[in-house]
Formats: sequence, C-alpha cells, structure tokens
Amino acid sequence: MTVRAAAVAGTWYPGTRGALTRQVDDYVNAAADPPPLDVRAVISPHAGIMFSGPVAAHAYKAAASCRYDVIALVGPSHFVAFDGVVVFPSGAFETPLGLIQIDEHSVQALSKASVVQLGTAPHAREHSLEMQLPFLARLLPGLPIVPMLMGFQRRDTILALAEALTAAFDGRRALLVASTDLSHYFDAREAVVLDGRVERLVAAFDGEGLLNLFEQYPEHERGRSVACGGGPAIAVMLAARGLGATASRVLRYAHSGDVSGDLSGVVGYLAAAMGVPTS
Repeated sequence: MTVRAAAVAGTWYPGTRGALTRQVDDYVNAAADPPPLDVRAVISPHAGIMFSGPVAAHAYKAAASCRYDVIALVGPSHFVAFDGVVVFPSGAFETPLGLIQIDEHSVQALSKASVVQLGTAPHAREHSLEMQLPFLARLLPGLPIVPMLMGFQRRDTILALAEALTAAFDGRRALLVASTDLSHYFDAREAVVLDGRVERLVAAFDGEGLLNLFEQYPEHERGRSVACGGGPAIAVMLAARGLGATASRVLRYAHSGDVSGDLSGVVGYLAAAMGVPTS
C-alpha cells in the first residue's frame, strides 16, 4: 500500500498522538456551537496549527455533527506547478493519529473528468491538505478521503472541477473540504478590508462572484490579494450548490496577528460551512 508520509508533523503541528489530540480538542472545545445546518462542504485554513487551528476548528465542529461516507479534500499546490487537478490515487495518508485511507472508488469516479489526473509527486511536500487531517482524524475518524491538489487556478480548471465533484458525489453523503488561507502579508487593517470581500461573498454563497473577484487580479497576485486556495474554494462552493446545499455560513474569521501580535504583515483565515438549514 502506498502511504503518503506526513510532511509537516512535528513542525506545523504536534508530531505525537497525545499532544496533537490535546491541541485539536482544545480548539474544538473553544469553538462556537455550530449553526443548524446539514453541512455538505466547509472552507478551512491551512497555516501552522497554532495560527489557523482555532479557526479551522469551527468548520470541523460544524461538520462533525453530520454523517458522511467520504471526504473530498481540495487544496492549492504550493510547490509544484501543473495544469488541472492531481488526485492521489490509492493507499493512505499518514498522521500522528493513524492512517487515513483513500477512497479508490471515488478516485476512479473523478478520474473520468478530463481535468483530473492521477499522481503522487505534487502531494509529497504539500501542507494544504495535510493541515486538515488532524481535525478529520479526530472528529470524523474512519472516513476515507479523496485528496486533490489544484495546479494553475484558472477559470476552466475551477469550473471543470466543480462539475467533476458534482458528478462524482451525486447521491452520496460526501463532505467537500476547500483548503485556503486568505490575503497574505498586508498590514492587519488592509487585510481585514481585503478579506472582508471574500467573507461577504462566501456568506452570500456566491461562488461566481468570488471567481469574478479572483479574476480581477493578475494570476500571480490572486493568492496574495484574495486567497491562495481561491480556486479550490470556488470549485467547492459551486459543487456544494450542485449537490443540494442552499445556504452558507461564515463561522469564524481571524488573522495571524491575533496570535503573534505582529500586525505589520498578517495572513487571513476563514472558516465557513455550506449545507441545508435544519431549522
């Protein structure tokens, strides 16, 4: 069995079971009670756990109250450039809380889409998906995953992935996860303004509007000024709507300066959930 080794355990988050369990539990216990929502998708950040974990916990606390049979993870590729989407084909991802198996049935369903290719190399160093795994392993244990990395975040790729996700998970209880941070290294005051645009579009469940905002910037500026995983977030929002979600809730916003105290250059973090209201 192919096992993707944890790349940032012991640096970006605790590398031992006990320490990681305590940290995740602390963040989840501190998170607000989730809204009355049958959650179909979440947006969650992917910085070091001390910075983004308190925000991510809100998304996973909301998802943990619902039932799923598979989790589809979509994140940006920070280290390897490529066209389309690369899906890890089989095996498992290693975490300090145990192995998380890959759902090969879902991988095969997704591989029918021309935008999707199978591969392992871009996943080796990538943290955007790995930073979701401590919360998944702790709060949704035993569920298989489908790990996807998006290369160049262009309109055709984003829309094609949204269609592929909708087709592959139609009729299933799938949790879609988009991994993204928001603006990068603006001073805190400007970051709040920039991130507020994304927050409002997510709250309005306006994936098309977020795509339009993304495209207002040159490709090399989108990650810094909007969101490094903007493409994955848009694709997941569109797919969630295609799979029946009717509402979106922003659960938490924060930035790195809230933890570090350094407001001169911060990274923004957002937790959100999309689904069907239950009351």
